[in-house]
Amino acid sequence: MLYQILSLLLNLAVGLVSGSCLLRLYMQWQRVSMTFQSGNPLAPFIFTFSNWCVLPLRRVLPAWGRFDTSSFVAAYLVVLLKLVLLSAISFLPLNWPWMGFWAFMELLHLCLSGLMWLVIVYVLLSWVRTGSDVAYFLARLVEPLLHPLRRVLPQPNGLDLSPIALIVLLQVTEIVLNGLFNTLFKTL
Repeated sequence: MLYQILSLLLNLAVGLVSGSCLLRLYMQWQRVSMTFQSGNPLAPFIFTFSNWCVLPLRRVLPAWGRFDTSSFVAAYLVVLLKLVLLSAISFLPLNWPWMGFWAFMELLHLCLSGLMWLVIVYVLLSWVRTGSDVAYFLARLVEPLLHPLRRVLPQPNGLDLSPIALIVLLQVTEIVLNGLFNTLFKTL
């Protein structure tokens, strides 16, 4: 019971920290403004929340074009630390190559589920038509993913099916990754 409680709290904390690092990476990739002057209160919060683990790595790791390697490595190290702590709590031996791969798979899962939630919140806000800064912020993150699907999918009676298609694609990708992970886990 104590292990489950600690695991829940650790998963929550790691999800918030590594998720903010990944969102930071994606925001920089999409060139979303990160200042309060842009009228967007979420971007500065995400950057401030993840500065403690990203900025020290930025001194060592250069960016590759628009890909912020320090944000990615920070998210990866946070997930890896979670796996090490859970192994220590449960008294399991540490298998570093396996844990490194497992951390990468968890990071991919976090990316896919984070994108899925971004799309869901974006769609819900689009129904309300708030015109708020949050809706604009989400549109800047989600629209580049929906645009290629809109060119391919029909829009019966003006109904946009691209968010549903994107969510299905994200879930299929997650199923494929879980299948690959389970296959590799059985062979090791």
